[in-house]
Amino acid sequence: MALKPTIFKAELQLSDTDRHCYETCNLTLAQHPSETLQRMMVRLLVYAINYHQDLNFTRGLSSTDEPELWQVGPDGQVEHWIELGQASPERLRKAVSRAPKISLYAYGREVDIWWDKQGKAIAELPKVSAWRFHDSDVAQLEKFVSRTMQLSLTISDGELFLSDNTNHLSLRVCALA
Repeated sequence: MALKPTIFKAELQLSDTDRHCYETCNLTLAQHPSETLQRMMVRLLVYAINYHQDLNFTRGLSSTDEPELWQVGPDGQVEHWIELGQASPERLRKAVSRAPKISLYAYGREVDIWWDKQGKAIAELPKVSAWRFHDSDVAQLEKFVSRTMQLSLTISDGELFLSDNTNHLSLRVCALA
């Protein structure tokens, strides 16, 4: 019998002063059985960084031909394809043919090694922006996790300030070049 996802609810107060975006997002996050809590929280942060009313979580790890998040327009066309982790150039090349904008958010201890091997090929792809979270920041995200979360995220000058009733974290997402 297949394992079922663990469901988390998050109320996210988003204040993105860089984009003048102020929203309260009530989100349901399904944590795939093979997904870590850190990865799930990175998905939540990436959602907030790219917030748009048409942005949605996909089947993620359960599907090989969908990204983690995508923005689909009213006409059904994918407008923004968002990948997490250390994607291959081949996977991103497929995304280039399906969407006008592709964003990749890498994280993990081995990002530098992966980028040394794959960065040139990824950087040559059109329409692709690559970003990274620092491992020391991602490691602290688990302390924010509970089955029902009330989070506040402020984005200002590219810096992210995440907080809940007891925890506070300042982190950056940096462009890979």
